[in-house]
Amino acid sequence: MSEVPVVIIGAGPTGLTAATLLAQYGVECLVLDRWETIYPRPRAVHLDDEICRILGRLGVFEEFSAISWRCNGLRLVDRDLHVLAEFRRDAAHGRHGYPEASMFDQPELEALLLSGLKRHSAATLRVGAEVTSLAPDAGGVRVAFTESGRGDSVLAKYVLGCDGANSLTRTSIGAVLRDLGFTQRWLVVDIRTDAELGAWEGVHQVSDPARAATYMRVGENRYRWEFQLADGETAGDYRAPATLLPLLKPWTGETPADRLEIVRVAEYTFRAQVADRWRDRRVFLLGDAAHLTPPFIGQGMGAGMRDAMNLAWKLAGVLNGTLAETVLGSYETERKPHATTMIRLAKLMGTAMTEGGELGNLLRRVAAPRLHLVPGLRNRVLRTESPALHRSALVVRPPLGPSLAGRQCPNAPVDGGRRLDDVTAGRFAVISAAEPSPAQRADIERRGAVLVVARPGSALHRWLRRGFARAAVVRPDATVHRAGRDLAALCAAIPPYRATP
Repeated sequence: MSEVPVVIIGAGPTGLTAATLLAQYGVECLVLDRWETIYPRPRAVHLDDEICRILGRLGVFEEFSAISWRCNGLRLVDRDLHVLAEFRRDAAHGRHGYPEASMFDQPELEALLLSGLKRHSAATLRVGAEVTSLAPDAGGVRVAFTESGRGDSVLAKYVLGCDGANSLTRTSIGAVLRDLGFTQRWLVVDIRTDAELGAWEGVHQVSDPARAATYMRVGENRYRWEFQLADGETAGDYRAPATLLPLLKPWTGETPADRLEIVRVAEYTFRAQVADRWRDRRVFLLGDAAHLTPPFIGQGMGAGMRDAMNLAWKLAGVLNGTLAETVLGSYETERKPHATTMIRLAKLMGTAMTEGGELGNLLRRVAAPRLHLVPGLRNRVLRTESPALHRSALVVRPPLGPSLAGRQCPNAPVDGGRRLDDVTAGRFAVISAAEPSPAQRADIERRGAVLVVARPGSALHRWLRRGFARAAVVRPDATVHRAGRDLAALCAAIPPYRATP
């Protein structure tokens, strides 16, 4: 393979998501990964319903459902595990038809994503292939790599760098990570046991100035603890059961030590960083190559999958000639502020729950039980909907007043018992509260979009009314392109898009 439209560097969740989405559109892509097998260590453990929606688009959600564990939400507790505040999630169905919080084992998820990718002949995966350099070439990018000790190269029209925090792609384009002012060292412990611990089925965030901690059940027999390390401490101090198990005892109780299998004890430095730029001509950064987030709101892996979802359909449209190449500039315009906002939220949550010493602990004990009294705060904390995307060439909204543009259209039920994503199937869609005229229907069809009429009383009809709109144009990634009350104007503004999965 000497030439290929897209080369994806890295076969983690972000790279596999991007490759599968592109392959669904028939875009030939080559995925290069330096590891021979799936990285075996568990890392990310949480996905929300927006990311489960992406798994549905990839065709692997049913398999994911079988390996994931439903999470009931978050409890903020003190050092004695007394509940200070509780924020529940819908463990079955959120606004997109998926659980609002799911826990999982990352290697198992990556195996599902890899299996899903192999269903598409347009995608090729080469493992044990380490990229060594990127260089501009005539009409593309020359990607050099070694495989089995031998050098090779391929010419790509576009390169997606999904190669993690130590990204060679980021270095190659001269981008650097900008620090957002958050660094904490934590001990991460994964345990396997067939014993039933009996703890509440949700995340426990321990607010203790002496030892902030997090506990969560991530599977039928899998559990995760995270403990903030003090200055001078390392993971090596806790590798022996005699020093580790006392940290776990508030949850494990009298469970015998021989029933607690230590899967991993590791040290992680939680950081908040964003690359200063995400693109250089035909090369793009995605996932941890572009941003690093503390884990306090469980959005690290999801951010990378959102990157892939945002970029893949645009790239497919550019490659088949139905979208102008200039629309690719909207990737960084949309995703960088969104990712930065989510990182700042994670940083705020981490600071609020772990810092301030004894005074901070006292304030949490007083304030946390009263959070539900603050108007709108509880709904804000519980809502899984992420912020709206900034204006771009593909997010058009008025300068003043509310608008649905940039927000996710809910994956609501539509006629026939199906949900919206089943009907739109990776195309633009027009959601309308009124029946279009024959001419408008023809215009929608001519532009390659699908029409969904939101019947009175339906979830989509209510969504439009709340957004002060009669109709909305929704992009293939379920983001609202524009919305308003003039259906004819909206129909005329649908970008022509023929990349159909």
